[in-house]
Amino acid sequence: MIKKPASASLSYQNAGVNIDSGHLLVERIKPIVARTHRPEMLGSFGNFGALFEIPLARYKNPVLVSGTDGVGTKLKLALAMGKHDSIGIDLVAMCVNDIVTSGAEPLFFLDYYATEQLDVDIATQVIEGISKGCELAGAALVGGETAEMPGMYHQDEYDLAGFCVGIVEKSAIIDGSQIRAGDALIGLASSGPHSNGYSLIRQILKTPISIPFEKGMQVSFSKGETEQLRLYLDIDFEGQRLGEVLLEPTRIYVKPLLQLIQKIPVHGLAHITGGGLLENIPRILPAGLRANINTHSWLRPPIFNWLQKQGNIKDQEMYRTFNCGIGMVISVAQNYLDQALTYLDEMGETAWLIGQIEKKVN
Repeated sequence: MIKKPASASLSYQNAGVNIDSGHLLVERIKPIVARTHRPEMLGSFGNFGALFEIPLARYKNPVLVSGTDGVGTKLKLALAMGKHDSIGIDLVAMCVNDIVTSGAEPLFFLDYYATEQLDVDIATQVIEGISKGCELAGAALVGGETAEMPGMYHQDEYDLAGFCVGIVEKSAIIDGSQIRAGDALIGLASSGPHSNGYSLIRQILKTPISIPFEKGMQVSFSKGETEQLRLYLDIDFEGQRLGEVLLEPTRIYVKPLLQLIQKIPVHGLAHITGGGLLENIPRILPAGLRANINTHSWLRPPIFNWLQKQGNIKDQEMYRTFNCGIGMVISVAQNYLDQALTYLDEMGETAWLIGQIEKKVN
């Protein structure tokens, strides 16, 4: 009788999942996560569930506020540039900037990192950025999930998602209901496109770029370079590579806004994300009101002018796709305008009066 050869013994690692790499990553990020510690955290990092004590001593009627988001196709540029240390800041920013619009203080944050094959060095860089974002927001990084999934992604790719929980006194919730005709609208400067509109940006980068360039811009092609997107990321844009400008992390407005809310009555806050100024400001307006915005009242960063020119983008499309230099809009009564601008300046924010609230005309 002919004996059949013994079947090879399979393992999870044969299937493309390296459990040891996951353990290594956890050990490497423990000191990184520790920098975001808050006294309300209970237990240790790495448990099945994160324990967080609600700070009831500071709240009479606490309301929890949650938010979740990702960074979209901005990840594609981070991968093309091989720059992974700031995309985590974007992840945190997109979540905490959302919940602070309710007047909420971010308490804790969790991330989800999924990849084809875990690269511990790259994952550590990403989580370094997430930790930095949490520090900027005052939130604790209490845990997360790292998923190694062979066959789900292209090699060396990863995806990110984030989730945060904040807290606000019920009587102090900001929901736009206090906005009145005559209110002033203050715009806070963005750090660039933040994490929105990158599918359009990448489309622009894949199309032939017009020549001549504006002053201070030139193309420098690397010898033997063939990948179109990579070439366009090498454009010198006012002393920086275009890719570096586009990867500038989303500004986190949490701490300045929470301080402002303690100083003056804030009627409404709008985070300018997908949908731009045209779609996000109306989300907080009571019925019968509209926002009158003067688009010449702030300094629009050069990157938006460049994108509009290269993509031949109409004005309306710009303002419903990008933040165009305004990352957060604040509604306050006119008599608090000067105080608000002064406080924001003292807290390091660049702020402009960009418009006012009016009654809709039938």
